[in-house]
Amino acid sequence: MERTITYQISESEHGLRVEQYLRHKGYSYQNLTQLKKMPESILINGIWSYMRSTLSCGDTLTVHIQESEYSEHIPPVQLPLDIIYEDDDLLVVNKPAGMPIHPSLNNYKNSLANALMYYYKEQGKPFIFRCTNRLDRDTSGLTVIAKHLVSSSILSFMAVRHEIHREYLAIVRGTVSPASGTINAPLARTGSSIIERKVDFEHGEHAVTHYKVLKEQNQHSLVSLILETGRTHQIRVHLQYLGHPLVGDYLYNPDMEYINRQALHSWKLSFIHPITGEAMHFEAPLPEDMRNLLG
Repeated sequence: MERTITYQISESEHGLRVEQYLRHKGYSYQNLTQLKKMPESILINGIWSYMRSTLSCGDTLTVHIQESEYSEHIPPVQLPLDIIYEDDDLLVVNKPAGMPIHPSLNNYKNSLANALMYYYKEQGKPFIFRCTNRLDRDTSGLTVIAKHLVSSSILSFMAVRHEIHREYLAIVRGTVSPASGTINAPLARTGSSIIERKVDFEHGEHAVTHYKVLKEQNQHSLVSLILETGRTHQIRVHLQYLGHPLVGDYLYNPDMEYINRQALHSWKLSFIHPITGEAMHFEAPLPEDMRNLLG
């Protein structure tokens, strides 16, 4: 994957070395090391330059990212792919329920990674799969994928700082009371399981979820959830702790009468674009199987 990024140097940035400027833009030390190995990756006013070169007000700094590697262990497979947004730096995909993010032993050719490898193979472009916000296999909705090493690094750092904002929709049985609130309950592994989690006030990691009931219909409640932290299975375990587990959650509430997967959907996603600085906002409507639960 190739990407050319151009920056105009302002008066306040006069005198910075290229490496200092790029670090201020969010490039990691690893990014800088990788760029140094690429031919003519740094140009000042069209002239090949070094990372230690000094910038002046009015200069045009060009960064040329050249990645020829690809995720060779992920086979390309033609699968349904709902791309909500794409530019030179990232994609936002509306992932269906039942599709894992990454290939695994039992899901080697039906993941989002497989679908995107095929998508870019058809375009003749090398692609390294770099997903920033991962969803469980049976959780549907929005996820963001970086297209090159710099956007990946910046988005990953943003995720660590909780600067990628997500809102989920969940469906539970019955009336949730109170209708809004905050669940502050630490989470830990359950016994020797590498998957299952539980609320554990003695040994668990800090976990906070804000919730609000949006609608009650057909003996079910539609709940909006915003995560303050991002622990494994946080929403699933917190709703169970609240006494209203997700409908269809095979692990924490195998209530499969009306739906055969956990009724959880990532429906809003917002963040600052890692390269342009533009505010990005996306929405994906409730999928049909969850709409049917509400009648």
